[in-house]
Amino acid sequence: MTAAGRSAGRVARGISPPGALFAVLGLAALLVPFMTIAANRIVAGEGVMVWRLATPAAALPGVACIVAALLVGLRTHGQPLRLAGAILGLAGLLWLLVQGAPALLADAGDYARVSPAIGFWCLLVILMLLMADALAQMTPGPLARTGLLSAVLGALALILWSGALSPLSILQEHAGRSGAFADAALRHLALAFGSLAVAGAIGFPLGILCHRRSGLRASLLPVLSLLQTIPSLAMFGLMIPILGWVGDSVPGAQALGIAGIGFAPAFLALVLYSLLPVVGNTVAGLAATPPAALDAARGMGMTPGQRLLRVELPLGLPVILTGLRIVLVQNIGLAVIAGLIGGGGFGTFVFQGLNQTATDLILLGALPTVALALCAAIVMDILVDLTRPTPKEAA
Repeated sequence: MTAAGRSAGRVARGISPPGALFAVLGLAALLVPFMTIAANRIVAGEGVMVWRLATPAAALPGVACIVAALLVGLRTHGQPLRLAGAILGLAGLLWLLVQGAPALLADAGDYARVSPAIGFWCLLVILMLLMADALAQMTPGPLARTGLLSAVLGALALILWSGALSPLSILQEHAGRSGAFADAALRHLALAFGSLAVAGAIGFPLGILCHRRSGLRASLLPVLSLLQTIPSLAMFGLMIPILGWVGDSVPGAQALGIAGIGFAPAFLALVLYSLLPVVGNTVAGLAATPPAALDAARGMGMTPGQRLLRVELPLGLPVILTGLRIVLVQNIGLAVIAGLIGGGGFGTFVFQGLNQTATDLILLGALPTVALALCAAIVMDILVDLTRPTPKEAA
């Protein structure tokens, strides 16, 4: 191999393949509309390129931060620097929004609305993937991930509280519906976390019984698998006539909120969807206990109940929590469909926005759902890592 070939090979090895892909996609995203401006909240907006958002002097720092982040992301080594670059790029995105929205609205009329366009959303996804790639290479521990998540949420809360992004259409939609948004958030949390709690209260004992009795396991798990295959919209629809009949036939049922539409059918459907991951992972977690650990427990004279509480459950807890993680993320997403049957939650805004062809109203329901699911997944992953035995403990 020639010296030029060896040099090219070293350069290629020094470039991260994901970073190269992110750089190409990110630079391409800078060439499509970054924001849109519309005469009102319903009509289609006109795309605005990044260099037309504000004065060149105002837009240049944001663009420079984004380009710098993409270039730093090309590195194979130096993951902390790549992470810092991704954060710098996100700061550049924020700068462009803060500078661009007031400038576009300056002479646009009282009802004009500005919104992030495809360029912004593509760059946001690319920079977040770049951050995730750097974190995956760094493999931070649970404490570091907790600190990073807290810092991100704190920074986001501070930005929203400051009002720097208030000219954006989605925040104007929120301003006119702040009370309804708070109610929807509480209802969404009740659907997702409440169904998880009920599914856990039912699924854990069933999982333990299935672990002990193979006949019950052979008959129950296929039934729960069948429930899981029913499409979500069909499941919500099936709950309507069933609970409608219960509400009409059982005295006092309607006083408890049990009716054909509303919170109850959505809640019951989510509980049914949650049972398979809870029961299945409980069985898998208990079955993963090393036979040597069980033999040692028997040798110490432990009863079956003591072995369950002191040996099997602690060792199987990471697998059991993984099932809960699946359920929680799944239910946060499925709870959006509850808006179709009057169950409330963020889905209310999604379907209202679809009916009104108001994109920012759709985003008012969709973005909090995505953020909540991401945070729930990260927190549950941290809990799984905290419960996983270290090599020293396993020995």
